[in-house]
Amino acid sequence: MSKPDILQVGPYPDWDQIPLEDAFNMHKYFEAPDASAFLQSVGNSIRGIATRGELGANRAMIEACPNLEVVSVYGVGYDAVDLEACREKGIRVTNTPDVLTNDVADLGVAMMLVQSRGMIGAETWVRDGSWQAKGLYPLKSRVWGKRAGVLGLGRIGFEVAKRLAGFDLEIAYSDITAKDYAPDWTFIADPVELAKRSDFLFVTLAASAQTRHIVNREVIEAVGPDGMIINISRASNIDEAALLDALENKNLGAAALDVFEGEPALNPRFLELDNVLLQPHHASGTVETRKAMGKLVRDNLKAHFAGEDLLTPVL
Repeated sequence: MSKPDILQVGPYPDWDQIPLEDAFNMHKYFEAPDASAFLQSVGNSIRGIATRGELGANRAMIEACPNLEVVSVYGVGYDAVDLEACREKGIRVTNTPDVLTNDVADLGVAMMLVQSRGMIGAETWVRDGSWQAKGLYPLKSRVWGKRAGVLGLGRIGFEVAKRLAGFDLEIAYSDITAKDYAPDWTFIADPVELAKRSDFLFVTLAASAQTRHIVNREVIEAVGPDGMIINISRASNIDEAALLDALENKNLGAAALDVFEGEPALNPRFLELDNVLLQPHHASGTVETRKAMGKLVRDNLKAHFAGEDLLTPVL
């Protein structure tokens, strides 16, 4: 039996690439010097797309593949996939939830700790001789006993909140409705009201047209000059221009960010700030999790072409 033809939108590590090529005919879109010409040449043969969450698959790509059956996303976020186009054409979509949840939650909490305690600057203080020459490092802010808000209590938000409970933080959250699996935490429907009572506001909700810039100027300034925003979701969930203004004007105390508009070419204004922790979109970046994500991408593709139920369907 011939192997299905798959359009590969971005690169994967060898531990994913080799088994993908064993199971499928992989067409490497990301290596094509002329993407449009490449799609025109291979589009009719393509039955599946293997992509990454931040790369997705837009309508033009989908329409260039008239025999497309399934899009398998490496990542929990699928906002960069044109779901409307997929619905119109009966194309299935999968992602890789659950396998990355705990690593993302770990990094979010670590970012809060690192930024609150000034750990990046503190290491520099040791390395550049300031400790010996200038004495003790400037005092920073405690974490334990403060108030945390979690915007979006899905899989990742729930795991973040569980970890925060270990630091004796007072936890509240916003979501579409109150969650029966969070009886010990306070539900606050309005993101602005959640922000007002949060020393730390974690942004952990899925990205969609409805959540675009849900963390707007009002929410950002409600967190206030002593508060911190931590984003481990999608850049589109925050009004980045408003965030930069608030950080520069000290209307917001600090931020810790793993995602940015236009990444990796982030706004250079971020690089001038001393009250923001910048991370390279690596919340799921552990060997164990990335291997599990890659396996789930392959297993969803294999299940589809075997006529079996998809493991983690989005559509």
